Amino acid sequence: MTTAQHPLQSGYGMRTEARDALGGRDLTGKVAIVTGGYSGLGLETTKALAGAGAIVIVPARTPEKAQKALVGIANVEQAALDLADPASIDKFASGFLSRTKKLDILINNAAIMASPLMRDSRGYEAQFATNHLGHFQLTARLWPALKGGARVVALSSIGHRIAPPDLEDPNFERTEYNKWLAYGRAKSANALFAIGLDRRGASHRVRAFAVHPGGIMTDLQRFMPEEEKRAMGWIDADGVVDARFKTPSHGAATSVWCAANAQLDGEGGVYCEDCDVAVAVAADDKGFSGVRPWAIDPVLADKLWALSERMTGVAFAP
Repeated sequence: MTTAQHPLQSGYGMRTEARDALGGRDLTGKVAIVTGGYSGLGLETTKALAGAGAIVIVPARTPEKAQKALVGIANVEQAALDLADPASIDKFASGFLSRTKKLDILINNAAIMASPLMRDSRGYEAQFATNHLGHFQLTARLWPALKGGARVVALSSIGHRIAPPDLEDPNFERTEYNKWLAYGRAKSANALFAIGLDRRGASHRVRAFAVHPGGIMTDLQRFMPEEEKRAMGWIDADGVVDARFKTPSHGAATSVWCAANAQLDGEGGVYCEDCDVAVAVAADDKGFSGVRPWAIDPVLADKLWALSERMTGVAFAP
């Protein structure tokens, strides 16, 4: 593991298009999975990987919606998956492994954001369960196909700066629920999962990256009323999106860069943004870029890993 948490000066940036972030790499013969790869930046990620020759499997909670969105895109397959349902995750993974023994790219892209308090069938808070635990279980189940040279990309967010995960009360059973606090904890968990996975996977040539895609106006904001978006400065009074936001293609670029660009061959275990490794910043930094210390803390990553195994009942195979 050679990459430190500092920029590589990649030559790419905030407005890089997803297809350009590949660096010209040919993905013919490669197999990729992109969760939520049928809308927003997930769809642009799918298009970029498939356009470079990869076979891309797009799991979706609403297969009919995914099928319509993916019409006409070559090299793409679609399957059912609900990340909040452990049985659905196992069914998807077993179906994949029964057909294909090799997975080159796994992009854990699907997410919910700032939702009202919801719980899955286990009683787990929905943002933590869907964004983190669901992808933890999915990656564990796909582990036999990942070993041997895969890259795994975990979609985090600048929202990680809100808070680290609460390992004592991950489901808001003892504290009052706050939708943004829950989102921040889940996105920190996504980043820490990449740190933990890379440490465990490097000897198997599995490298993992956490990605902040940037601000993108997509279906991710479906739980936010328009007045809240205006109050946060995301849109103006006429509904025009703030210039700080990226297009979905720009937002997908860092995922694609981490998944396939040759600049990261042999590297891993870092948090990335704007198609480069992000700067590590202080915990109290008020900016909208950089990674806070808890999101790349290997000790906290190990504690979260152990909690995730207990909560899911799933462990990665030796």
